Amino acid sequence: MFAVHSERGGSPELQRKRVWRETEAMDSAQWDERYSTSELIWTGRANQFVEKHLGDLEPGTAIDLGAGEGRNAVWLATRGWTATAVDFSQIGLDKADHLANEHGVEITTVCADATIWAPDAPVDLVVVSYLQLPAEQQRVFLAHAATWLTQGGTLLVIAHDRSNVEDGYGGPPSPDVCYTVEETVAPLAALDVTTAEVAERQVNTPDGTKTALDTLVIAQRPL
Repeated sequence: MFAVHSERGGSPELQRKRVWRETEAMDSAQWDERYSTSELIWTGRANQFVEKHLGDLEPGTAIDLGAGEGRNAVWLATRGWTATAVDFSQIGLDKADHLANEHGVEITTVCADATIWAPDAPVDLVVVSYLQLPAEQQRVFLAHAATWLTQGGTLLVIAHDRSNVEDGYGGPPSPDVCYTVEETVAPLAALDVTTAEVAERQVNTPDGTKTALDTLVIAQRPL
């Protein structure tokens, strides 16, 4: 699988030093190289939309798909979830384990291709956070993820919206790996979609606050 994980985080100095190659697909070896720095590439805090929309859910079993350095999985674990972080970079997952240890929690890590991996049993929550893939791969893995949920289970997708390329800040400069609300909802016909919008995300940069535009979709499997 090739992917782009691209929500900016970390210190302003780290942001200035980054070299973005988001017009090119990156394989697992390239992500291993990128994650090999001792500092977190992304912020260690969970995504703001994950915190906002999932904070009140009753803890259960959760999958963080395309987890990177595991910030969302670790946040879920601190709130009582049994969380599994799935990514194709083992070095990123090693950093996820380290982040979990820093927070005094345990997570399960699985090094696998998110487009073909599947859990052994249904889960209560699937989080897909900035797993930037070409549109056809988006449709495939979202359709698969929708089948993993228990009755009443939740799927949250947050990703760089295609409109962000021209009208927002950061993220991939290529629209090919960006999402749209319509294309994200389309594979989720078996679920009840509760949120489907282009969400604004404020990003602190050395040049001031910028606005990024994200696809945000939340859906539940009917009871």
